[in-house]
Amino acid sequence: MQKVIITGGTGYIGSHTVVEFQNAGYEVVIIDNLSNSNIEVVDGIESITGKRPQFYKADVACHKAVDDVFSKHDDAIAVIHFAAYKAVGESVKKPLLYYHNNVQGIVNVLDKMQEYNILNLVFSSSCTVYGQPEKLPVTEESPVVKPESPYGNTKKINEEIIVDTLNSTRKLKAISLRYFNPIGAHESAKIGELPLGVPDNLLPYITQTAIGLRKELSVFGDDYNTPDGTAIRDYINVTDLAKAHVKAVSRLTEDHDRFEVFNVGTGKGSSVMEIILAFERSTGQELKYKIVDRRAGDVEQVWADTTKANTVLGWKAEKTLDETVKSAWEWEKRVRGESV
Repeated sequence: MQKVIITGGTGYIGSHTVVEFQNAGYEVVIIDNLSNSNIEVVDGIESITGKRPQFYKADVACHKAVDDVFSKHDDAIAVIHFAAYKAVGESVKKPLLYYHNNVQGIVNVLDKMQEYNILNLVFSSSCTVYGQPEKLPVTEESPVVKPESPYGNTKKINEEIIVDTLNSTRKLKAISLRYFNPIGAHESAKIGELPLGVPDNLLPYITQTAIGLRKELSVFGDDYNTPDGTAIRDYINVTDLAKAHVKAVSRLTEDHDRFEVFNVGTGKGSSVMEIILAFERSTGQELKYKIVDRRAGDVEQVWADTTKANTVLGWKAEKTLDETVKSAWEWEKRVRGESV
């Protein structure tokens, strides 16, 4: 059985990716400091797959912690690197926190991959590296610019660090998956997005508002140059996104370019208001919301051209927007103890 190490594996995207790797027959080792997740996620993964991944509570920004885990699992064929702070708004307020954590983490991972001869890396990147694109949809050939937020800039810097490292050694290979906006939950409702504190992302704020945990949803701006005035994103189902990582590891073990980039999205943009309407339509819940000022760090609109991922990686988004937002609602109800 082939082994992979997944940093940030109890986080939102990480936990769904652990499920997909275990379902594909891999042995999974998780590293996570539980800064934005909880250990019960491992129980959810085990309940879904029938297998319990190995878990280490460790911080990838700590060099010794990474060494302790990698030295025990130097037979791994790949590392999938998620562990990072990820809130755009928080990164604007606390840039040094993001630069320290997100940049030091990739440096430590790459250092230990070289030392222990773990040759393949899948990096959790972001469409934020494109900033506000001049032309839509975004392709992998679109210019990478200084992103609108420190969070996005750490993703750009991390990709540069990966490329420089690959250029310095002929051993390593990497694929950078540039995510668009992951939403939803596993169809079992046993794992999903559960931010600690006030959610920074749209859909968990919607579900928490609908269930009564939040008074109302704030829509950041209705004066953008979009059909309904609200910002547009490419919202991708988290399980669909997770499956792209399995495809990426498979490709890395074949004889391909040493560094490749793939956009991972649906290829369609949806506005904030369209997400609200999809939620109300698919769940029957009426949502309280208000329009407020734009939020610092947000871009106006962005969505993916997924041709390369579809044809070269052999991956395609499958789930609809309605079933994706409904899955998030089923997860929210389960977390709050309501019947699913």
